[in-house]
Amino acid sequence: MAGVFDIDLESEDVSDAEEDECHISVEETDPGQTEEVELTGACVNRDSERVGPECFELLTVLGKGGYGKVFQVRKVQGSQTGKIFAMKVLRKAKIICNAKDTAHTRAEREILETVRHPFIVDLLYAFQTGGKLYLILECLIGGELFMQLEKEGIFMEDTACFYLGEITLALGHLHSNGIIYRDLKPENIMLNHQGHIKLTDFGLCKESIHDGSVTHTFCGTIEYMAPEILMRSGHNRAVDWWSLGALMYDMMTGSPPFTAENRKKTIDKILKCKLSLPPYLTPDARDMIKRLLKKNSAQRLGSSKADCGDIQKHPFFRHINWDDLLNKRVEPPYKPSLQSDEDVSQFDSRFTRQTPVDSPDDTSLSHSADHAFAGFTYVAPSVLESLKEGFSCEPRTRPIRRLNSSPRTPISPPKFCLTEPFRASVDGEAELPTQTKPLPSENCATQPIRTPGRTKKKGHRSGR
Repeated sequence: MAGVFDIDLESEDVSDAEEDECHISVEETDPGQTEEVELTGACVNRDSERVGPECFELLTVLGKGGYGKVFQVRKVQGSQTGKIFAMKVLRKAKIICNAKDTAHTRAEREILETVRHPFIVDLLYAFQTGGKLYLILECLIGGELFMQLEKEGIFMEDTACFYLGEITLALGHLHSNGIIYRDLKPENIMLNHQGHIKLTDFGLCKESIHDGSVTHTFCGTIEYMAPEILMRSGHNRAVDWWSLGALMYDMMTGSPPFTAENRKKTIDKILKCKLSLPPYLTPDARDMIKRLLKKNSAQRLGSSKADCGDIQKHPFFRHINWDDLLNKRVEPPYKPSLQSDEDVSQFDSRFTRQTPVDSPDDTSLSHSADHAFAGFTYVAPSVLESLKEGFSCEPRTRPIRRLNSSPRTPISPPKFCLTEPFRASVDGEAELPTQTKPLPSENCATQPIRTPGRTKKKGHRSGR
């Protein structure tokens, strides 16, 4: 019977307890008799865990944005007491003002619940209070791949091969679940304490994109966006392989393949200019970049039904044992220098030196507005299993190496209906028609929470 009823078996915030009470009539064998049963957190969650802000001790600020903060926290109650997590706190009143931001929040929460993979960030808990949403994620204290790329300038081929291999496996897993990522770039790739990558930030994902399916939403980050997105001609999972090619080029040359001083010129280059490769790249690297950056998506490496299988077979990865890579038996090229699980040295000190304070929650939303976040609560299956066993986060400008880069531009995410509760849906995204329409104005870009150091130029990232 598991999964038949849409009832939160996870923890609920005390402030929501009254709203969660209801009465139902249960029909017995004798149709003449009925019994009233009161469903409350106390009876439904007997074997679960009640989780709220009081279960976590704030340690450090990791990031800050227009809608809230990301903290490093320690769990102080219930199962996993003493463990370190990242806690993303979002203010409902800020999010609900913009349907795009609500859609972003919905998408991230839904994808994080659906997907489990060694190279994708884990969601452990989600809960809400009257005015805030909380996502409890694994704390990736190795920082952003962006930061490591900044330090190195460019990666040597073996280093790039390792990271690209892990990213390929993560994207392939998303695709196998009918999900396209659409926002692959160094800022969205984090490192764990061992140096392995984890994809983060799933607000621009699109679900239910299988063989033959396409979507038309204009979203992503300009420098990494595939031509078919820019042309609104309909796109599928092949857009992620274009982004992988742009990321590969970025890692090995110091900037994305097509950049200019403004957004329009960058788009023109992506659509019209021929790819130029530096002479120092090896033949295998050159061939893979060329095949990933085919402007015709049907000719792009990875566009067939084999998807990531074709990419894994490319000679650039000839030294990779994919089973070893998936099981983290390959030593990362860079291991963060960390003193403890609470070490935040890989994050921007502009945030980490701030006093960690989660401001009081005194916001009251209308019933219709709050309904947009119905079903937000979540406890990971791994946590529930431990209970059964007896346990009572403005794009940042890169330095000199990106002199020719244009600012990264967020493009609008899908539209959202406030009357629809927070639950998985294959129709949660409003599609744009295939014909060309004017580009979104600059003020459509919103500012979600960013992990530290994400001081981005005004403008150029699409889809927030």
